[in-house]
Amino acid sequence: MRLKIFLLLFISGLLLNCSKSGNASAGNNNPPVDTTTTTQPVATNDTVNYWVTKADQSVLLTKQTPIVFYTASNAGSSINVDSTTTYQTIDGFGYTLTGGSAHAINTLDATTKNNLLQELFGNASNSVGVSYLRISIGASDLNASVFSYDDTAGDTTLLQFSLAADKTDLIPILKAILAINPAIKIIAAPWSAPVWMKDNNNSIGGSLLTQYYNVYANYFVRYVQSMKAEGITIDAVTPQNEPLNPNNNPSLYMDANTESSFIENNLGPAFHNAGLTTKIICYDHNCDKPDYAETVLSNDAINNYVDGSAFHLYAGDISALSSVHNSYPSKNLYFTEEYTSSSGSFSGDFLWHIKNVMIGSMNNWSRTALEWNLASDANYEPHTQGGCDQCKGALTISGSVTRNVGYYIIAQASKFVPAGSVRIASSSINGLYNVAFLTPLGKKVLIVLNDGSSAITFNINYKSNYATTAIAANSASTYVW
Repeated sequence: MRLKIFLLLFISGLLLNCSKSGNASAGNNNPPVDTTTTTQPVATNDTVNYWVTKADQSVLLTKQTPIVFYTASNAGSSINVDSTTTYQTIDGFGYTLTGGSAHAINTLDATTKNNLLQELFGNASNSVGVSYLRISIGASDLNASVFSYDDTAGDTTLLQFSLAADKTDLIPILKAILAINPAIKIIAAPWSAPVWMKDNNNSIGGSLLTQYYNVYANYFVRYVQSMKAEGITIDAVTPQNEPLNPNNNPSLYMDANTESSFIENNLGPAFHNAGLTTKIICYDHNCDKPDYAETVLSNDAINNYVDGSAFHLYAGDISALSSVHNSYPSKNLYFTEEYTSSSGSFSGDFLWHIKNVMIGSMNNWSRTALEWNLASDANYEPHTQGGCDQCKGALTISGSVTRNVGYYIIAQASKFVPAGSVRIASSSINGLYNVAFLTPLGKKVLIVLNDGSSAITFNINYKSNYATTAIAANSASTYVW
């Protein structure tokens, strides 16, 4: 009898161990297992929702089956997210609403246009939550023609100043956007001063004549005040888009010492005297010249005028932003432009921009991540003569709306990371790039990129709870809990 009882207990133990082993090995939703202890993991109440975009376009910002946190240690690779360690506040993600973009959107019928704007700027479940826009002061190269707000030569009192050129497309679209999201932030930059203020009397290149520095500063004041009268608040301006690029149409050359002097003696005092709270942000050009921003920021006389510096990434490395932050930690950083080309591929552009613009700029202290033009037509128009003829909009608008790679680059973050979120600490794993945020509602958001050729399994570790997941090759995932 004792032998029979012993054999029954022995067989029961074997069956129980086999059952436990089978449960632990099935699927992504199972908990990680600690092989050093017999304690079994327990599911927590925290579910992780996540959305995936694959560079081959087989999956586009699509919600996946949720995963669950478990109370278990794990010997596998983990991204450790720590919401008690915080960095910069996020102002938003978005695009430049060029005059050409506004024109393209305005060609849509009323219903399609309203639905598109709700999708872009609303907060419904099917919206992508764009929270920041950049616009041009006067024409950019993605307007149909060159103009300023005062093309009357010698009008030093700006009596002829007028926003009329933007009242057909840009301003009406901005008003429609503000009706959807009144809190959206707007930064504005000129591509050129009025040509009569320049030493070459031309829309391309040239420099601002010293006798017009005060007039030009007042031009900025009039612009901010006139937009405010239209119900549009300009949160920030930069003195010049791409000040070291005199080849675009329009464009203007302004070196660092000139910009510093202009802010110190003209633009800063003009804003102060007019009682404007609009921020002044310097530079607004490539990461290969962080010394430009540092030259301006080193001028103690303008410390109270300049909020920070802005960058593009057509040259240099995104880590330049951290270099500037380390030198001037009290000043803010903004990433304001990167384009996708008509000759580029969805796969290449998506992976590069998620790595460098979305994850890279955020991990290097930027408060914004902005792609270039929001929309264009099927021929990449309109643009000025000599302006960009291969700038692919995030949207192609030609009677209908096509969502291009720029749409998904921004949406992978903007849909989940609203303005007012804070970047928080997250550790690295070999083969993956990531950045994490804490939203105003207390949600944690983790954006992960795998730009390699093989899928990678990893754990999200938050407060010693673990969620196990796998990210496919050449894809990005955004996790929210």
